[in-house]
Amino acid sequence: MGYTFQGYRRPDGKFGSRNLVAVIPSVICANDVAQAICRQVQGTIGYFHHQGCCQLPSDLKRVTQVLLNLGLSPNVGAALIVSLGCEGTDHQRIYEEIKASGKPVEIIHIQELGGTSRAIQAGIDAAQSLVMQISGQQRETADISNVIMAIKCGGSDTTSGMASNCVVGYVADKLVDLGATVIFGETTEFLGGEHILAKRAVGGENGPVGKKIYEIVDRMEKRAKAIGEDMRGGQPTPGNIAGGLSSIEEKSLGAIVKSGHRPIQGVLEYTDRITDQKGLWIKDAPGREPEILTGMAATGAQFMMFSTGRGAPQGFASMPVIKVCGNPITYERMCHDMDLNAGRIITGEKSIEEVGEEAFAKVLNVLSGQMTKNEALSYFGSIDIFCLGPVI
Repeated sequence: MGYTFQGYRRPDGKFGSRNLVAVIPSVICANDVAQAICRQVQGTIGYFHHQGCCQLPSDLKRVTQVLLNLGLSPNVGAALIVSLGCEGTDHQRIYEEIKASGKPVEIIHIQELGGTSRAIQAGIDAAQSLVMQISGQQRETADISNVIMAIKCGGSDTTSGMASNCVVGYVADKLVDLGATVIFGETTEFLGGEHILAKRAVGGENGPVGKKIYEIVDRMEKRAKAIGEDMRGGQPTPGNIAGGLSSIEEKSLGAIVKSGHRPIQGVLEYTDRITDQKGLWIKDAPGREPEILTGMAATGAQFMMFSTGRGAPQGFASMPVIKVCGNPITYERMCHDMDLNAGRIITGEKSIEEVGEEAFAKVLNVLSGQMTKNEALSYFGSIDIFCLGPVI
């Protein structure tokens, strides 16, 4: 059976599930102006991060690349860069490369315009023009092989590994088999299960991909040890423990289930973007939502499947996040935040395959325009970019 969805074709040939004008502050100091623009102009979303100045050069390059990649997302139809004028990020590069992609893009500089009020007015005018330019675009039929799905789990409990992660893994396998791309991360939650993932790597445990999986886990542990801490001091979280997860190893064994069973094609760094890669990939990213959701959206994912047991309601401004809940009690309590009840597997009402097919149908609907619950509630304001060095 040939599966399709209705998406927005971009100049680079990719298809978006949304058609948004992204307002991109190039530094934290520009957030307030960007927020004022977004409040006034419908059809816009903003990336209100906390980086862009007083960071090491490597992190400033990292922030620049992530902001650029967010602008290149297939869910973004046009972009407005909001620059202060003295930041450490390369705002001009962000502008030029988005422009080179064929998307409409504008840039304003707060200092050059004479301050906040004048920048807000100029930004409103620019954003309004961009919204009008892209608002007439129509959805087109796209093959399922054009899909890039991100996956994550959060607010996990014992039902996550038994139900919701299994459903996400089912969808991941189906998409890979149909020629699509799936990205998973949360390196912190590979700990104790990295050998299982390495054995699934193309080329085997001792091949380049398998070795890279071990490398990113070791790198993550060394970051904690460098400041005299052990990863196990923060993982599992208090909520995980209250939900019945006894150790990071137990949490990891449940967490990696959401990646399904297909071979792992390679490992992406946090700033990497999918171009034409297919199959199952790992992105080296932390587990905390603001940073990993930003990283996954910057990868080019049109949506994310997010498994939870205790209930994690947040989403991402330009990337629909489908919440799959493994705990039937949580689903009943938080039904206005959860998109799919995988708790029926726990109660014996449905099988993993049955809920997996429901989840796949939900994916096609969301790709074609159906809102997720966090989108409908506008619960997507908190984002951040994963940096490695100190603030200086």
